[in-house]
Amino acid sequence: MKRTLLLFLGLGLLISCAPGPVKPAELAVMTHNSFAVSEGLIQQFEETYDIKVTFLAAGDTGEALNKAILSKDAPLADVFYGVDNTFLSRALEAGIFEAYESPALADVPEEFRLDPESRALPVDYGDVCINYDRAYFAENNLAVPKSLEDLTKSEYEGLLAVENPATSSPGLAFLLATVQHFGEPGYLDYWEELRENRVVVVDGWETAYYTNFSASSGQGPQPMVVSYASSPAAEVVFAQTPLDDAPTASILGPGTCFRQIEFVGILKGTRNRAAAEGFIDFMLSRDFQEDMPLQMFVFPVNTQAVLPEPFVKYAQTVEQPLTMSPDHIAANRERWIAEWTEVVLR
Repeated sequence: MKRTLLLFLGLGLLISCAPGPVKPAELAVMTHNSFAVSEGLIQQFEETYDIKVTFLAAGDTGEALNKAILSKDAPLADVFYGVDNTFLSRALEAGIFEAYESPALADVPEEFRLDPESRALPVDYGDVCINYDRAYFAENNLAVPKSLEDLTKSEYEGLLAVENPATSSPGLAFLLATVQHFGEPGYLDYWEELRENRVVVVDGWETAYYTNFSASSGQGPQPMVVSYASSPAAEVVFAQTPLDDAPTASILGPGTCFRQIEFVGILKGTRNRAAAEGFIDFMLSRDFQEDMPLQMFVFPVNTQAVLPEPFVKYAQTVEQPLTMSPDHIAANRERWIAEWTEVVLR
């Protein structure tokens, strides 16, 4: 009897110590709110690496970067996607990324590789422009502005919505466009004129586009908004009823659009370095790069990627985008934002 009892207790101990089902490891990816990817592609990555991918949407680019920097001693994720060339220097100065020379960079032109140490790797690009509601201008017999200067004319009073450059990457890109176009201190004189013409300022792109813009689902009061040259393609693809043409278009004249490049990096402190490297390779792969245009309406940096037909047909191409070196942005960004705030939000 005693022997039976000992055997029973030993068996119970073995059962209690037996491991349960092993959960797959988890890879956390912090992104801005506009990130999107086909579920099937994520499933393929998860199966390849036997890992579960979770996405942390952390706000507009500026807000997401702030969270990544503030939490760098206890990172919230393994990978961070969405910092762009307007904020890149801030991310690099904060030291939030680990370097990784992905073999997939072989298919990425040098013009997009702005960090020579490969801490932040380019993923996509787009051009920040003024989008306008085609129907509004036609119905009101109003000429579409052709230049940044035109936006200060009285006939466009109160018709433009822009994003705050302190919190929004498109907003900062548009501010940089005005600095590059008008120089200093001319850009401040320009913004003073926009302010007098009742320009509307909101915190982020989603509010500007989906709440303020008259041609979006929000049917807001402003027929012009700072967005992207690819936004007209999104209007066609996501239309509830099929459209033969885009209801919106972009002002594409010389000196009106600013080129934005978005990057991905491995956050320092990751415990999933191998999977994080794999995710970088995945984002630069042809499969992801060809999926991206109709998910986030940006252009791929991988030269082997083929653009989908609706994107080719409706996304507009900027022939002469404005650009600015990350070093020049880094040296002046905070001052420009402070000066802008004093002029526009005072």
